[in-house]
Formats: sequence, structure tokens, C-alpha cells
Amino acid sequence: MKTLSSIWLKNPLVLAIAAGVSSAAFAGPTIEFGDESSLQINYALQVWATNSSYTSNNHDGDTTDIYLRRNRITFSGQYNDYVGFYAQLESGNDSKAGQDDREVYYRDAYVTLDYSDEYRFIVGRFKNTFSRENLEACLEPLTLDRSEISYTPFGGSRDTGAAIWGNLADAKFQYRIMIADGREGDYVPIKSPRVTTRVHWSFLDPEYDYGYRGTYLGTRKILTIGAAYDYQADAAYADYENREEIKDYSAWTVDGFVEYPFKSGTYTFSAAYFNYDLGDAINLLPDPELPSNTQQDGIYVKAGYLFPNPVGPGRLQLFARHDGTEYDLPGGSLDRRVYSGGANYYIDGQRIKLTLEYRRNDYANPVESVPSLKDNYQTTFGFQFIL
Repeated sequence: MKTLSSIWLKNPLVLAIAAGVSSAAFAGPTIEFGDESSLQINYALQVWATNSSYTSNNHDGDTTDIYLRRNRITFSGQYNDYVGFYAQLESGNDSKAGQDDREVYYRDAYVTLDYSDEYRFIVGRFKNTFSRENLEACLEPLTLDRSEISYTPFGGSRDTGAAIWGNLADAKFQYRIMIADGREGDYVPIKSPRVTTRVHWSFLDPEYDYGYRGTYLGTRKILTIGAAYDYQADAAYADYENREEIKDYSAWTVDGFVEYPFKSGTYTFSAAYFNYDLGDAINLLPDPELPSNTQQDGIYVKAGYLFPNPVGPGRLQLFARHDGTEYDLPGGSLDRRVYSGGANYYIDGQRIKLTLEYRRNDYANPVESVPSLKDNYQTTFGFQFIL
């Protein structure tokens, strides 16, 4: 019988899986080198057309913007049965708000060592392992995109460092420990490493990859709960001018994901809670680059329904989500609730997909002089192509 490690170690797409990209969905051209080495090339494009009820912080007129939300070339493969690699070039948000000719940069660049099912290693720049939604592949989401609260204040979506992770108990239990850069720069009192830990337990089919999917399109029966903790010591001064009151950063989250196919269709449900804390430094006398989201908590809840039979040449999936965020800031001008809903139409699975989403942002304490901080909406039509 094949073990998970034998499947992983012989699979040239192992790095794509490690990045949260599904090998089942993406299969670009592969070049073989000798008996063990291989290189695969993938291309992914997301084009969005968004109509918003405001143009900018200074202009409250409606605007329509067509841009390349994601535009990526990926190189992944194996050096041998144990060592793999992954590099992704990105030029995202090109043409957004009139900013054309965006620079191309490495979004991901790392090497993996798959010693066994229980012990796997990643070294380089890759997705930080804090929130489930950040680890859900952006090319396989349930809704149009992720919640802002799923991105951590320092490092955002990715960070540079090393991680050990693995699957235990027949891949029902997964653990991860990541040590990375975290916050850097002249404003940081003492440069300490960022440490992130995450665990999950799958009650039904295991989620054994490093990345998750926002929907498995009814191909698996999933019930997974997870939790994570993020920490960096000495991340900021509460009194930057006098270089006093050094504060530690910490965050924690819990999340759950359910997807189950029935004869009536496939039902998906996902939710998470987040708490970020930096000793209230943002409300004291911090440095000018300290992000406002270092002191906040929030939730997201999302649900989907995939029709059991094709609708025309493709499959139709309906979805809805709710996000709520509260910042510990005077006046509460950033506190908001977000309501969105829409549909995915899969012409060829995730490889060719159309998405339509309506999003409404309701602010608890709207700022009438700032259009982006008043109640507003966006309607987005998205097209996705993957080779």
C-alpha cells in the first residue's frame, strides 16, 4: 500500500501543493531532468472589473476599474525524491486605479525537504501559517477573495524564514511551526524572530497539504477545526520619541471548515475568529509606521452551495459571506461590517471560471468627509484562467 510520503515524494507538484495550489486543478508543462529532477511551469491570470460607489478618499463619485488582480508565472518541481522547489513571479493589481506597468517580483521562492509524512521542512519566502483563509489557495477560493483580517500586521500574506510541519494520526492531525522575519526596520526596538504555530484536526477526509482550498467542489468530505498563535517579542515602542515601553506582538485565531456533498448539492461552511494585540501601542505614542491593525479583533463567516448537476456547459456555485472587524482605536472610524454574495461559474473547474460578487461595507462610525470610510459598495465581475 502506498503511504502519503511515497505519494508526495514521487509527485513533481509537491511544491505547488505546499504553496496552497492544487495539483489536481493545475497541470502545466513538465520538463524532466534525469531520473529524479523535474520542472513544471504554470501560468495564472485573474482579470477583475469592479464598479465602486467611490473613486478615492477624496472623490465620492462612482468608478469602474478593470485590472489584473493576479498575474503569475510559477516554476515548481523536484531536485530529487526528497528535495523540491517553488518560485512564483507576480505582477498583481496591474492597471488598478490607473497604475499601469507594475513591477514583477518574487511572491514566493523556497525549497522543501519532505523527509516523511511526519516531518517536512520549508525554507525561503512562503505563506505564513497563521490563518486558514490566508492558506486557502487564492486560485481556489469560495468567495471572490479573502478577508483583510486574515492577513497579519507584520509579513502580511508571506514571510521569510523556515517551517517544520507534518501529518500524524493518518493525517487527521497536522502541526506547523514557523520561524520568520516578522517586523523589521529602524522602528523595531529589538529585532526578534516571529514565531507562528498552527494545528488542525480533520474529522472526515484529511486535509494533508500545507495549503487549503476554499472549496473542494464536492470531491471531498471535510470537517476540520484549527487554531494558531503568532508572536514576536519587542515589536514596537509604545513611546517611540523617548524609546520607552517596548511591547510584544501576539495574535491568535480559531477556525472551522465544513464541506459535504449530498444528492441535493454540495454545501460549504467556514468561519474564523481573530484577535491581534500589541499592548495598545497604537493608542499611545508609537512610531509612524505602526499599522492600525495591530490592535483589533474580528470574524468571518462564509457559506456556499454547489448545484449537483451542470448548468449549461459548466457548474454553478452560490456563495455569501459576512466579515466583522473592530479596531481598538478612538472614534471607531475603521470598525465595519461587510456583507457580500455572488456566484462562481466553473466552465473547466478552477482552470476557467467566472465570478460575480456584490459587496457592501457598513461602517459603525462613518466619516462623511472620507468616501472610503462611509458606507459603500463594490460589484465585481472576475475571470480566471489557469494553465
